[in-house]
Amino acid sequence: MKVLKDFNIPFVGLKEGFHDFTFNIDEKFFESFEYSEISEGKIQVLISLEKQSRVMTFNFTIKGYVIVPCDRCLADMKYVVEGNERLLVNFGAEWKEETEEILIIPETDSHIDLSKFIYEYIMLMLPYKKVHPEGEGLCDAEMIQKLEQLAEEQQYPRWDALKELKLKKE
Repeated sequence: MKVLKDFNIPFVGLKEGFHDFTFNIDEKFFESFEYSEISEGKIQVLISLEKQSRVMTFNFTIKGYVIVPCDRCLADMKYVVEGNERLLVNFGAEWKEETEEILIIPETDSHIDLSKFIYEYIMLMLPYKKVHPEGEGLCDAEMIQKLEQLAEEQQYPRWDALKELKLKKE
């Protein structure tokens, strides 16, 4: 968890205006999150903070890559992540997420931890289905062969009855 302390931005001493922050993310960052499917990666996060008297606007620019398991063969694969996100932070009585983009924090807070937002943004940049590109031979051939073999071996009689019904209907 010590790694995540680097992502705390102390805003109380900052003057109004623009401030820039740069974070370099590696496998230690992802290890800090329980059950993370990302094993490693190299990502640079540039944050531009516009501080006003009652509102802070964080603009995130995320570029790099992560290593995730292929959903088809379970071999590690490199996936490029790149995108921009925005977080508006207002001050109020208590901590509350109004929308995906608007956060209310207590007026008594002096810093904000951006680690969970950065992690969430990276995870949202990943596709729902993470597989090696078709036809490029990148999937683990041995695993694919085993899967095909299992698919052939597992034929269920109940499906045969449904197939007959389908043929009768046509």
